[in-house]
Amino acid sequence: MFEEPTNSSPQRLIEVTLDEGSIGRNKPEVEQERDVAIFDLLESNSFALANGKPGPYRLTLSIAEKRLVFDVKDSDAAALSTFMLSLTPFKRIAKDYFFVCETYYEAIRTAPPSRIEAIDMARRGLHDEGSELLIVRLEGKVKVDFDTARRLFTLICALYWKG
Repeated sequence: MFEEPTNSSPQRLIEVTLDEGSIGRNKPEVEQERDVAIFDLLESNSFALANGKPGPYRLTLSIAEKRLVFDVKDSDAAALSTFMLSLTPFKRIAKDYFFVCETYYEAIRTAPPSRIEAIDMARRGLHDEGSELLIVRLEGKVKVDFDTARRLFTLICALYWKG
């Protein structure tokens, strides 16, 4: 759990928690990527409930019944909204993303810089595709900007990937 960004807009996340029961233990690189995503997300984000309930917000992400659960609370931890998204639309992108990430982590150890760069471009492309899908899937529930969606997609992958 991380708290308090430097951003002062009320339409933002001030805390993001991943349900410990939903995440698996991963390689150090994956754990680091998750921690960086949470830190970056809290430093700068745009997050507003579509129902108009004001922020700032506390978000807990978990997986239940093969669905992604968004549990949104206000700054005093009072419940504002809980909703679920099917993970099915993310399945192909996440699978491809995990494969490319594994390839990337392996390439860092042995491949020439040009190969690492090519793999990283593929990784970023899949990440962008997942982020765009997330924006669409959140429509009518939460309004986020692209950078916020990118960081949330990283966290979804951390939940989705059980090691």
